Amino acid sequence: MAWTETLTETRNRLRTLYKTIPHVTKEFGAMSKAVKEQGVLDFKTKEFVALGIAVAIRCEACIALHVEALVKAGATRDEIADVLGMTLQMGGGPATMYAGKALECYDELTAEA
Repeated sequence: MAWTETLTETRNRLRTLYKTIPHVTKEFGAMSKAVKEQGVLDFKTKEFVALGIAVAIRCEACIALHVEALVKAGATRDEIADVLGMTLQMGGGPATMYAGKALECYDELTAEA
């Protein structure tokens, strides 16, 4: 799987959705911004939580978006792997399959940098 293609396709779908229901997506965007900018946890920590949830619920588009955010935030492969380890502990077998995808995504996105 090409994770850069997943990111492009995801963004295209989101643009269509945002144009279709702007009154809803605008508010969701505001909540997303508020949760990332406020509170006691830093942005990278919050993205680690989001990645763990994305793996646990098996959302490939979410994995791609949150790994990309973590790469931009300076996350290391070891940090990603540590988060994935905790996700495996909480999510069992299905999380194991998607944790591999998340690590593959990280490797692809950092290889291009």
